[in-house]
Amino acid sequence: MIHPIVRQDIRSIAKNIKKEAKALEGRTLLISGGAGFLGRYIVGTIHHLNKEYFKKPCKIVVIDNFITGIKNRLFVDANAKNIRVIEQNVIKPFTVDGPVDYIIHAAGLASPVYYQKYPIETIESAIFGAKNLLELARAKKVKSFLFFSSSEIYGDPDPNFIPTPETYHGNVSCIGSRACYDESKRLGETLTMTYHDVYGIPVKIVRPFNIFGPGMRSDDYRVVPTFIGNALRGKTLPVHDEGNQTRTFCYVSDATVAFLKVLLSSKKGEVYNVGNDENEINMMSLAQIVAELFDNKIEISKIEYPASYPK
Repeated sequence: MIHPIVRQDIRSIAKNIKKEAKALEGRTLLISGGAGFLGRYIVGTIHHLNKEYFKKPCKIVVIDNFITGIKNRLFVDANAKNIRVIEQNVIKPFTVDGPVDYIIHAAGLASPVYYQKYPIETIESAIFGAKNLLELARAKKVKSFLFFSSSEIYGDPDPNFIPTPETYHGNVSCIGSRACYDESKRLGETLTMTYHDVYGIPVKIVRPFNIFGPGMRSDDYRVVPTFIGNALRGKTLPVHDEGNQTRTFCYVSDATVAFLKVLLSSKKGEVYNVGNDENEINMMSLAQIVAELFDNKIEISKIEYPASYPK
């Protein structure tokens, strides 16, 4: 059962990419990590386009090993046609029968708790997974290949580069607490661009910034699902240190429109930040907003950073 808010979001995404989406009609799209938070919105949007707009459906191939993806919970109707789900770890070579016109590599472990729990898998997904999918893109002669990188490739940016432009080269430690994620995404970008330079693969790269919305796992451990989940259970909202850390947040439907517009863009070899450059907020203020939604019956507690969650 798809929640009405998710259905509304998917309709909004489809409406906003209707013009560009015509390129998907009658084609085949393969997405790794299609059972993840962002992947499910992309799959759900294509499914909606198939039902409401396309005369010839876009076939969807979902590749996921469900290490964090949610099994049997895609944002599609029961008994949906033109969707094939393959349980497969993308770090291992694989083949897909028939044509593939578009590939999205969205598989990965974006939550700091999970990429610290599975550091080797995180590295392998970003690098070996990208290699296998780029080889598939090369064999299938795809029209577009989209690599999901991360805003974390910038590391701890110099204050002079906030907001951070795509031209900023980053300030990242190759042996730091986040290195398994940051550095593997950086190398994944390098590999993706190298396939563009050497083989002419029509690649694009997106760097998402703090995307949130319905469908995030309640045990994701990132701040929005943690605050909302705790509040719903009547628990305190944990704010690390003094809560002065600042973020901007981008709603998932806005982000998905951007992802699909980039995938279907005629430009090749480009990198795009995807996020919200306004409404920066610190974590204490965010906790106070959530508490207010529950009539201030939820307490806020300041806590130390746990070892599993890098500062």
